[in-house]
Amino acid sequence: MLILRFSPASPYARKIRIAADVLGLSERIEIAAADAADPADSLRRQNPLGKIPTLVLEDGTALYDSRVIAEYLDHLAGGGRIIPTEPTARFAALRLQALGDGINDAALLIRYETFNRPEALRYEEAIALQQGKIDRALGVLDAAPPTGSVDIGHIAVACALGYLDLRFSGAWRENHQRLVSWLKEFAHAVPAFDATKV
Repeated sequence: MLILRFSPASPYARKIRIAADVLGLSERIEIAAADAADPADSLRRQNPLGKIPTLVLEDGTALYDSRVIAEYLDHLAGGGRIIPTEPTARFAALRLQALGDGINDAALLIRYETFNRPEALRYEEAIALQQGKIDRALGVLDAAPPTGSVDIGHIAVACALGYLDLRFSGAWRENHQRLVSWLKEFAHAVPAFDATKV
């Protein structure tokens, strides 16, 4: 079996778990928790970056990061399932994935700054910079929520919104009603979204 090293709160690991479910591959993947902060965790031998998600293949080879893993799973499922092969659709999905992952990147930096650093040492300008990225991305998505069949872009955006719900009490929802409606429809169409909620 494939082994997915993950943390329940990781939006990137959640993206892979949802992708695997959409692709019908969940039964082929063992889910194994990892502690990226623990030097003794085998994660650091599997992925020199010590990051999650990491997918360990049957031959012991490890794949990382979530974009590479998603590409591999799509290939394993026959290709063109969540990452379209037609160029226009493909790059639209990949761009949407980059937007969702970018929201997560910024949100994680804010989380690290506000949760891990003592209040007196927090860098407010850095927090504002990252918040601006999130706000602009949410504005773009609210103006034109994802459409069409579920692809990797849809999954990435849904996981980003789920992470904002988890770590920032869903504050994004008040000013992005179209996106709230979209996420509700996504959750209905993709049961793995609620099944992977922390």
